[in-house]
Amino acid sequence: MNKLVLFDFDGTLADTAPDLAAAANKQRDRRGLPPLPYEALRPYASHGARGLLRAGLGLTPDDDGYEACRQQFLDDYRADMTRHTTLFPGVSELLATLRSHGYAWGIVTNKAESLALPLVAHLGLEDECAVTVGGDTTPHAKPHPEPLLHAARKTGHAPQDCIYIGDDQRDIIAGKAAGMGTVVAAYGYCGTETAVHNWDADAIANAPKEIWPLIRHWSPPA
Repeated sequence: MNKLVLFDFDGTLADTAPDLAAAANKQRDRRGLPPLPYEALRPYASHGARGLLRAGLGLTPDDDGYEACRQQFLDDYRADMTRHTTLFPGVSELLATLRSHGYAWGIVTNKAESLALPLVAHLGLEDECAVTVGGDTTPHAKPHPEPLLHAARKTGHAPQDCIYIGDDQRDIIAGKAAGMGTVVAAYGYCGTETAVHNWDADAIANAPKEIWPLIRHWSPPA
């Protein structure tokens, strides 16, 4: 059986940052604040509402009004989350290559299912995607390994026959804890100043086109 290739979503398969940043700036607008430059918000796109509200408003979960603001952010994002979101260049070709070589692939994201599943469908991925695991599919979210192990069980793959690809350190932590191969999607939202080499992943891909050669030549440790 070929390996199962699992992807993070935001910053790995899909460039969701423009719509996430827009939702963060809407929270600033609601407070009479000027918008922040997209470049200031993009690095936080993989950190969800918590990261974007901290970057956009300096809010943390311990602050008064945080939960109401988080819910408003999610409502604003859900209402307009398909406006600018696209697959990263080269991802469609990568998925076609996986399909042509008989590899199953799936998605494990910390995005809630109610957001992830509509986006997967919007991008035309649902028919080929073997499994989509959201941040609320299991009792745990990444960096806990359970979402990855759940994806492996759902598709009938042993963890050692799976590779997980993501652009955040918690993706690599989760993949390693699950006993899977790990690849950093360095083209995502981790930023050029991030020391991704210190994450101890099995490989680093600087573009989607670099992922297939890594998968083709990867083998689990003996």
